[in-house]
Amino acid sequence: MTPHIRKTLLNVETILIEGGKEAPTPTKLISAIAVIKNPWAGRGFVEDLKPEIHAVAPVVGQVLTQMIIDTAGSGDAVEAYGKAAIVGLDGEIEHASAIIHTLRFGNLYRSAVKAKSYLSFCNTRGPANAPVLIPLMDKNDVGRRSHYLTIQTAVADAPAADEILIALGASIGGQPHHRIGDRYQDLKELGNDAENPAAV
Repeated sequence: MTPHIRKTLLNVETILIEGGKEAPTPTKLISAIAVIKNPWAGRGFVEDLKPEIHAVAPVVGQVLTQMIIDTAGSGDAVEAYGKAAIVGLDGEIEHASAIIHTLRFGNLYRSAVKAKSYLSFCNTRGPANAPVLIPLMDKNDVGRRSHYLTIQTAVADAPAADEILIALGASIGGQPHHRIGDRYQDLKELGNDAENPAAV
């Protein structure tokens, strides 16, 4: 099956001033969104989601990845990245997860930006105009707190009850005036017993 993409949206936010102070280098936040027909809508409980995952996820992933790369100028320019999905009210959260939590979706983006870290994510259910939250982190260093960013936006008419909103996010730059340090300083201050890969 070919995914039914109703529309795509691209948003670029440039932060010039933060905390009343001019940013030394503006931070650019990019979001690419696709609104698709939920391939499982109206079918009751579907046990095997794989056929639709295999058919839909790579296509949507490629479309959104290309939108990010074209806007950033290159994959190398992207410093932090993330993904999100909102399923409409008639769908399951598992439907949103199914599209973005597969290597057939995420690896396209990861490869394009030459990333090492996993894609931070958010998957929820909501109505049209629900907040789209795309959490970001450094594409190569999960402990780099300057790049713990969140893109927030919304689409006035999506997702409809039988749709899924799929999004990728990227940043060029981090927090303009980052000053809370990275996790490595905490680990050093707290001693080796504080070492925990999950602690950020």
